[in-house]
Amino acid sequence: MMIKYTSPSRGPPLVAVGASAGGPSALAVLLKGFRPDFPGALAIVQHVDDRFIGGLADWLAAQSPLPLRVAQEGEALSAGSVLLADGRGHLILRPDGRFGYAAEPTDHPYRPSIDVFFHSVSAQCRGRAAGVLLTGMGSDGAAGLKALRNKGGLTIAQDRATSAVYGMPKAAAAAEAACEILPLDRIAARLAQAFSIHRKGARP
Repeated sequence: MMIKYTSPSRGPPLVAVGASAGGPSALAVLLKGFRPDFPGALAIVQHVDDRFIGGLADWLAAQSPLPLRVAQEGEALSAGSVLLADGRGHLILRPDGRFGYAAEPTDHPYRPSIDVFFHSVSAQCRGRAAGVLLTGMGSDGAAGLKALRNKGGLTIAQDRATSAVYGMPKAAAAAEAACEILPLDRIAARLAQAFSIHRKGARP
């Protein structure tokens, strides 16, 4: 499936990433695959205790060619940068195109929730976003990834062979939420290919 992203109406295109068990190592591999001139913005929801978010952000920043920091309320999408959700609530993309944190739903087993984030992105980006679901237990993210696919976004699930825990990607595959199922080390290149129209001098 060949998807090329055209210029969005507001800000750069977004890559929304979700991960859980085995996620930190998988995220390090994913981020290392990007070039510093990647034209999209990335935002990551990783299931981890809030006490460890700062340390995780520092560690991932050392692995990434793109600048990475913890997402703050009201941040705008910025091309070539990576934001990591903290545990103060559910990371969402607001109607004004900026990131925020939501208290609801309070009964969700994960905080932040990948599904909550992906659904907010699908509601606001209208096909201007890609979704990536990496290794993890359970099914968080599968429904949200399906919503992104239904809005015309490129959606990718990590394959079984490279997943530390083939739970969330398996749920996404079963729900036909993923346009493509790829080995971890091929995901960044696929995103770069899809987003290449934004790079200076690139042709559609």
